[in-house]
Amino acid sequence: MSDRTWSPATTAVTAGRPEHRPDAPLNAPITMASTYVATGDLEYGRYGNPTWAAFEEALGALEGGRCLAFASGLATVSTVLDLVGQGAAVVARLVDITDTDAVVKACDDAALVWLESPTNPALEIAEIETIAAAAHDAGAYVVVDNTFATPLRQRPLTMGADLVVHSATKYLSGHADVVLGALVTTDDQLYDVLKARRDLVGAIPGTLESWLALRGLRTLHLRVDRSESNATELARRLGDHPAVAEVRYPGFGGIVSVVLAGGADAADLVTRSTSLWVHATSLGGVESTLERRRRWKTEPTTIPDGLVRLSVGIEDVEDLWADLASALELI
Repeated sequence: MSDRTWSPATTAVTAGRPEHRPDAPLNAPITMASTYVATGDLEYGRYGNPTWAAFEEALGALEGGRCLAFASGLATVSTVLDLVGQGAAVVARLVDITDTDAVVKACDDAALVWLESPTNPALEIAEIETIAAAAHDAGAYVVVDNTFATPLRQRPLTMGADLVVHSATKYLSGHADVVLGALVTTDDQLYDVLKARRDLVGAIPGTLESWLALRGLRTLHLRVDRSESNATELARRLGDHPAVAEVRYPGFGGIVSVVLAGGADAADLVTRSTSLWVHATSLGGVESTLERRRRWKTEPTTIPDGLVRLSVGIEDVEDLWADLASALELI
């Protein structure tokens, strides 16, 4: 086996595969087992599974650390938050992530600093290195949600983060058929604590879900490149449309948010009037989806009523534009 460091695209295709030997399967098989013969490394179905391990190896290689998969993104989040003691402070979205000085100041009393960059759905960018340094000076852990950027566009562990989390439901699996979460860390002690917590609570991934996510991961670079190319072009065209008051796009990735001049009514009309774009709340799949985010009562009031989040898929960009433009013309 070569000791060469492969590119992320090659790693996405090759990591987590079985050893190359005669008659070995090219792909990691689905191991449906709740029980294992005793005295080995696995012992019981809640402690590990070869199919999980293959996905974890691949994502860990992409992010540059050791990975643990979970039943969902929120199961991952809950497990990480268990690191915080009762009464301790967590710095999250209550602080404006674009106000780096305010975030740094908030780190003084924090046990955990949770960053999402780009943010959902405002697509704001955090200065991860600066915030991570301040958080560490305060003795806090730094967690970065890397769901939107993916490890192909951002590797937070190289920027000072202690943990990276993913909703693997989205770009990593990429086909709208999996609910899965994951975290990655370079800290062996953190890994052991979080692994033990997963074992105890049982927030384990499904075997089929892990296999599907790994299969989806193999084309991550192709899907991200195509959706990003489409998103860049759509963001440019939307910026010139009279019905659009604001376009939010960080310059990479496949998510574009637009604020419509007509507010909530205009946004709702657009989401009801497309035929190719699907009105749906998830994102990161091969298909393009859109939704008005303030239709959810839990969405912060800082998000404009007329903001529509577009998850740009891999369809032909001219078809995507024609469908979207037709809906915008109804406003």
